[in-house]
Amino acid sequence: MNPPLLNAAQRAGAAALPFRVGVDGGGTGTRVRLQAASGRPLGQGTAGPSGLALGTAPAWQHIEQAIADAFSSAGLPGAPAATVALALGLAGAEVSAWRADFLAANPGYALGLLENDGITQLAGAHGGRPGIVVSAGTGAVAAARYADGRMRRCGGWGWPAGDEGAGAWLGLQAVGALQQALDGRAPSGPLVAAVAGALGPAAVGVQTWSAQAGQNACAQLAPLVFDAAGQGDAQAEALLQTAATELARLADALSTDSDAASALALPIVLNGSIGTRLAARWPLALRTRLVSPQGDSADGALLLLRGVLDGP
Repeated sequence: MNPPLLNAAQRAGAAALPFRVGVDGGGTGTRVRLQAASGRPLGQGTAGPSGLALGTAPAWQHIEQAIADAFSSAGLPGAPAATVALALGLAGAEVSAWRADFLAANPGYALGLLENDGITQLAGAHGGRPGIVVSAGTGAVAAARYADGRMRRCGGWGWPAGDEGAGAWLGLQAVGALQQALDGRAPSGPLVAAVAGALGPAAVGVQTWSAQAGQNACAQLAPLVFDAAGQGDAQAEALLQTAATELARLADALSTDSDAASALALPIVLNGSIGTRLAARWPLALRTRLVSPQGDSADGALLLLRGVLDGP
């Protein structure tokens, strides 16, 4: 984990603020939880993506929109930033340049912590106790907390070079299936037809789309893979199994920590819009360790913030 962003005096001041907000920000969207200083839940909100790879300005814009949405859902007027203690779990927060730019643009919140979303997901999933979380939505990341308090992260390298098994990766593979079918390297089926319907079947159209598409555009194609597999499409079925295997490799890597003999017994949470749909495709040895999450990344951010402001 990163060191606290507030000194002792600032922590004391932030602990007395009336509102606390936990933020979960990724490549597709932002979700926040609003609490009173006592920990009483007040509201929740959503907005567009705030993963730091997309830039500091849109990240702060969407975070503030989600916070405003949370106040609205609580039936409260918007509050000045200076009255809010903020904890963030953002994709890309481990990249020092992105992190520095983001922190420098803080519009006035008492920033209790800024962590990679894998760390806040881990805290939320297991309530701060030892365990593993594998999260796959638009991107994919895994993290573990061991019995001795150490934490490790695995995956989460970002699209397009990493995040294997996640939504953007699945969508990119689906486009590849269409490309191969167009030039005769692979057969056509429900998956190819669905992707052609989304992109246009002409080769020029596919190339134009591919040149302009980003992470979100690819992730939007992932549901087509699940739909095609439901129709018996062998290519789609193979893609889903490969995705499940890639996510299982994250859990395996964190389960074989050389300094934690008990790692093989750690409970695992598999979450995210893609991860939850692939759980049944995991090996039995991993499936038997799956447990339901106690909370999500925004909950985890608030849990970590409580440790920073109020102590254990």
